[in-house]
Parts: sequence; structure tokens; C-alpha cells
Amino acid sequence: MTTASERQPLAATRQRVRDELRERILTGRLRPGDRLVERELAEDLGVSRVPVREAIRALEAEGFLVEQSARRIVVRQLARVDVEELFDVREALEGLAAGLAAARAGAAELKRLDRALADAARATARGDAARITALNSRFHDEIVAIAGNALLTTMLQPLEGRLRWLTSQNEHWTELLDEHRRLYEASAAGDAARAKASAVEHVRVNRDVTLRALFPQVTA
Repeated sequence: MTTASERQPLAATRQRVRDELRERILTGRLRPGDRLVERELAEDLGVSRVPVREAIRALEAEGFLVEQSARRIVVRQLARVDVEELFDVREALEGLAAGLAAARAGAAELKRLDRALADAARATARGDAARITALNSRFHDEIVAIAGNALLTTMLQPLEGRLRWLTSQNEHWTELLDEHRRLYEASAAGDAARAKASAVEHVRVNRDVTLRALFPQVTA
């Protein structure tokens, strides 16, 4: 019997499966080293094996999965060097995005940033970890959108999921909110240099916190 999911266009089904598997990795339902079996996932998600296979390939390209053999795909275990390299790239790209956004932000764009901050403040007050992570990602996405550089957006897209995962490791939520507020203030003032410096400092602080959380046995 054909399921409702199977009647969806393949592209929509593939996107849904990819998003679901990525979310399972980000939230820890699928942990580093866990094996992904096409047949089991297809049954669980109510789809054929084709969109599962294509979603797995996409998540391999994003860096979440690794092929250990022809028949064994597992969730990737990030090494310290992987995390450090991600932060190196994030620092460069987000610093650029923040500077461009501050130079280009108008009233409508600043209103969106302010709304994202207000939502994040409410989530922080409640201690809602999942919501805080999502809203912090939304704030960064808004900065990139305001920057208005298509090539920059294209370069960040493959890193989006892993950067969100890194962000979720930092539970210093009040400090994160304060750092975002400083970035907003620089953008509202149209101060590109200050916005870039705030973004770089934000990434460096997040880097130190994340490395200590993920690799406590190693001095950062």
C-alpha cells in the first residue's frame, strides 16, 4: 500500500528525510558511531529506500556521516582538528557576514534581528535548550541574509548543520545572548568594523567553550 509520504514528490520526500535524519544527529538520537541502515530507516519513516539513500549521501556531503565500508555508513565522530577547522572557517565567514550586514541593514532588517533577540531572551529565561539553539541559529542566518552576498551564503550552506551542532554545545546561554546583543548594537549603529570584531570575538569565545565541552581531557 502506498503511504502518504510515498505520494509526495520525490524532492520533497528526500528533503523531509534529510531534515529528519539531520535533526536526529543534532539532538543526539543518532550518536557518533551509530550505523544507518537504509531498510530500517525506510520502514521507520514510511518511505522507500530511494529517498533514504539520497538523504544519506547528502548528509555524507555535509560531513555528518562517513562510509566505513560499502555496506556500513555511520554517524561521524568529529575529532578535535575537525572542530578547530570548522571554527576557523566560521570565524572568517561570519566576521565577513557581520561586517557586510552592518553596512547594509535597514529598518526592516534590524527589526528582524531585534525580534530574534527578543525570542531568544524569552527562551533563555525559560532555559529551553532546543529553542535557544534554534533561535541562535536563526540570528546568525538573519545576519547572513542581510549581508546579501550570494557566494557567502552558498559557502555557508554545507556547513549550516555542523555549525548548529557546534552552537548547541555551548550552554552559556546568557553570555551568548549578550554577545548577540552587542553584534546587534553594532549593526544598528551601522558600524561594520565593530560588528565584524564582535562576530569574531563571539566565535572565538564559542570555540573555547565548545572545545572544553567536547574534549575536556585536553587543555584548549
